[in-house]
Amino acid sequence: MSSSFPLASFLITLLLAASVCTHGGEPVTDTDGDEVQINEAYFIQPVTTELSRGGLVPLAARVSGCSPGITGSLPEELGTPVSIAFSKGFIRDNTFVNTSLDITIEFKSNVCKDLSKFWQVDDFAENRTQPDILVGGSPRERNSVFKIEKAGEVGGINIYNFTTPVGTRTVGVPPGPYRTPPQLVLTSDKDSTLLVKFIKVYYATTHVTSVSSRVEKLGLRMIPFY
Repeated sequence: MSSSFPLASFLITLLLAASVCTHGGEPVTDTDGDEVQINEAYFIQPVTTELSRGGLVPLAARVSGCSPGITGSLPEELGTPVSIAFSKGFIRDNTFVNTSLDITIEFKSNVCKDLSKFWQVDDFAENRTQPDILVGGSPRERNSVFKIEKAGEVGGINIYNFTTPVGTRTVGVPPGPYRTPPQLVLTSDKDSTLLVKFIKVYYATTHVTSVSSRVEKLGLRMIPFY
């Protein structure tokens, strides 16, 4: 009879761990204080980084051809909208995004139409210590899975950073080469960690379209955003 207690204790611990993995941490919120939801559109706005004051956009900065990296838009522009989804095989009973959950991020962009816009870590990067974050990923691949973690508050707005399910590195923005746009990488340098806020896209369609199309044209021409 007593032998059943260790087994019961183990099962309770396992269920608690599964609950944490399923539900994650606290809700991720946007600049309005509303919970971020999957498959809705948001701008990702850097707070304090090497990037300009614009939002994130796909751009071929150090990567040739149609495998663009990710950088910042022109100052004061909102960037290119993204949608967030739970990673493949993840079952959840609501549509809200929590911290520490496995998620995918996809730009809503017309750059390189034949290429997916899912974020991914470059598994073939020459610099293995700081691989680039690219688009062109697949929601079925592990290198396209990220996590959102809370980093603090600025002016009453929650601020976040991105990590991956493997290791302790964060998505960051180290200084780029001279006259080259800084580009997102996976890094161990905490000083380079990308801190962001989420801005809900309320479809003022003409504004969103004009910002996105202008950013995409600049990106395709590989013009630095300085």
